[in-house]
Amino acid sequence: MSPKPRQPPGLALLTAACAAMLAGACASNPPARPGAAAPSAAPPAAQAPEQKALERYSAYAGAPIDSFTWLGRFYSWQALGRDRLVVFTTPNDAYLLKVWSSCDLRFVMNTIGVTSTASTVSAHLDAVKIDSAPTGRMTCPIEEIRRVDYRRMSADLRAQPAAGSPPPPNQAAPPNPPPPGQ
Repeated sequence: MSPKPRQPPGLALLTAACAAMLAGACASNPPARPGAAAPSAAPPAAQAPEQKALERYSAYAGAPIDSFTWLGRFYSWQALGRDRLVVFTTPNDAYLLKVWSSCDLRFVMNTIGVTSTASTVSAHLDAVKIDSAPTGRMTCPIEEIRRVDYRRMSADLRAQPAAGSPPPPNQAAPPNPPPPGQ
């Protein structure tokens, strides 16, 4: 009887991990039966945090603009879904950018870059550059730029109770009730 061939160390663990990944990749909702009602949409409270943030920034964003001044560094930025992000050029200057839908900004973990000409970032000419482990290197052309009235958004957020959400930008916040005993 011949001896069993030796398996390389960790092969069993690698095989099990691959099987688990394949099983997870194949998992999905069962196909809908013909004539069955479509599943109901998730309630607003179940929205992804990025979707809530996108709605909040969009409510305070102006009309699309052609360009903005950029001095080569961001104060901060936040991905707001697959093709949207907000970039802060200063603590109070924010711009909502929409990139081509072929890009996916949801998994960007590292820094981003932006192309510019003469310290100006222009829609349809410049792009967001990313280099992230999940997505690799990508150049995402900027489709739309909208300036966010971040000072007003911050003021509205401070005026709201902690559990509440900001009022729509075109409506005045309700007056505060008088203090007790008046």
